[in-house]
This record gives sequence, structure tokens and C-alpha cells, in this order.
Amino acid sequence: MSLTTAFISELIKAANEADRLSPFEIKQLLNRSVAIIRDMREQTGIRGSSRAKDVVIDLQVAGARADTLTEDEIRDNLLDAADIIRTLKIILDGKP
Repeated sequence: MSLTTAFISELIKAANEADRLSPFEIKQLLNRSVAIIRDMREQTGIRGSSRAKDVVIDLQVAGARADTLTEDEIRDNLLDAADIIRTLKIILDGKP
């Protein structure tokens, strides 16, 4: 299993255990997600948006307010991060 696949699994597992995560753990997972997404976007040549609807911006905001997120917001943000990373991995795996 690749490191990326392992991290996607970690995000999904964390999303399913959102009620057991500390704000520190949430922030750490979201910050790692942001770094990975940025790196993978750079590798694929996909540029992020400077608009307010860029998922990276949403994840950064969620990480910054990790101590005030509801369980649903935690779960949604972790699953969004996993989905974006999975999509970027598929793109990278198909790239010659």
C-alpha cells in the first residue's frame, strides 16, 4: 500500500471516529491533507483556485477552528480531503 493510499485510509477511519478525535488530531490531519493536496496539484499541473471555494482554503479554515467544529463538520472535511487526494492520486497514476 502506498503512503498516499494509507493516508486516505487514515482520513476515512478518522472520519468514522470523528467523535473520538481531539482538536489537535483534527488540525493535524487537515494540515497534512492541505500539504499533500498542494504537492499533488503541483505534480499534476492542476492549479488551485484563489477563489473562496477552493477546497484547500476550506480545509485550512476548518483546521484553524478545529476546536469548534461539530462531528458532522469534522467528518465532512476529512471525507472531502480523502476524496480530493484519491482523485489526484488517480490522475497521477494515469499520468505517463
